[in-house]
Amino acid sequence: MYLQYADATFQSTTGLNLVLYYTLFTMKTSYLSSITVLASSVLAQNATSTSSSPTTEYTIQADNITAVFIPYGARLTSCVVPDRNGDMQDVAVGYDNGTQYPEDTATNHTYFGAVVGRYANRIKNATFTIDGNTYQVPANENDGLNTLHGGNVGYDQRNWTVVASNDSAISMTLLDTSFENFPGTVLTTATYSVSSYPSGPQGQMRPRLQTQLVSIALDTATPIMLSNHIYWNLNAFQDQNILNDTYIWMPYSDRYIQTDGILIPNGTLGLTSDHPGLDFQSPKLLGTAVDETAGQDYCGTNCTGIDNAFIVDRPADVGTTSVVPVFHVWSQTTGIQMTMSTNQIGIQIYTCNSMDGTIPVKQSQQQRNQGVQGAADYINHYGCFALEPQVYIDGINNPQWGVNDYEIFSPMTGPSVNRATYDFSTI
Repeated sequence: MYLQYADATFQSTTGLNLVLYYTLFTMKTSYLSSITVLASSVLAQNATSTSSSPTTEYTIQADNITAVFIPYGARLTSCVVPDRNGDMQDVAVGYDNGTQYPEDTATNHTYFGAVVGRYANRIKNATFTIDGNTYQVPANENDGLNTLHGGNVGYDQRNWTVVASNDSAISMTLLDTSFENFPGTVLTTATYSVSSYPSGPQGQMRPRLQTQLVSIALDTATPIMLSNHIYWNLNAFQDQNILNDTYIWMPYSDRYIQTDGILIPNGTLGLTSDHPGLDFQSPKLLGTAVDETAGQDYCGTNCTGIDNAFIVDRPADVGTTSVVPVFHVWSQTTGIQMTMSTNQIGIQIYTCNSMDGTIPVKQSQQQRNQGVQGAADYINHYGCFALEPQVYIDGINNPQWGVNDYEIFSPMTGPSVNRATYDFSTI
């Protein structure tokens, strides 16, 4: 059965302009800088504005990179880059046809490539308190024990409005009018762009994907923690899984958030050096790390693998909100390497522990892999990984961590801004 889209009536570009007008002329002067940040994120040059079907595909391109997006969840559906042989590979996990994403929501609900929010990850007991006011939001996981990725109908199921696009970039907006009982109204713009950057002694041009999520609280204090929930496979499914060819390196993540058996923080922070399966301060083969998690329940009770929130402890000479390279990953099979830089102070990593081989690999990627011995036709156990730049999971219920300034916003604080850059190269 085809899932009905949430918010079937789209916000028009005129509606967005009215919101900006309202914000500009009703917020105090100290808040105007927030509008500048938002406005700058919407493309102006050589751009078109449109409202479209939630599964309409928008393709943006630059040298050696092609990315595809749909308004349903403001999600990335494809990211094609060259491997070491110059062959083009789609390293973003998902579906070829946009109509498959709402069907996925109704069945597997993988969150492939989507923006998740208003509050990514988990909220203990589906409740939080701000300024003495306690709020209850939908508890949509673990039989009502917590909220996951914004509730029953999170940002991943919303129909975003494409307000501007050109050959190499696209911007979409979402006006959240207290969705899922979260307090207040939040206006978000998601902007994606592709380009090329010089790398190596000969200055070879390498592909780059950039993401930016700018969220403004229009009328009251509220938690905001968005993230891009992109799944990756850098061997492009030329192997059955990513255990034996994929290496991860997180030089600044020597701490992680400790959780209970259902992945809810227990209020303490641990050292990754005390837990080999979570220690990526030096490059490590993913299969080795997964083996080291056996019997440790890091990804939940009776689970082997990784589904954990890592803290980014930046160098002392780097600003707390600077975009710095914090995550490196590469495949020995294809030679594709990706470096993620972000301004976020945390990263959630999930090694596709629950994938069971029932979701097919994109037909387009299977065609690229024709003749490759051992290529996967289905997304298998440990067949991918999700990478989510964000702040601290359930930080709003753990004030001892001191992250309120990164997770609670109001008309007087300025916007929540999540930036990430994905640089691709080959080894």
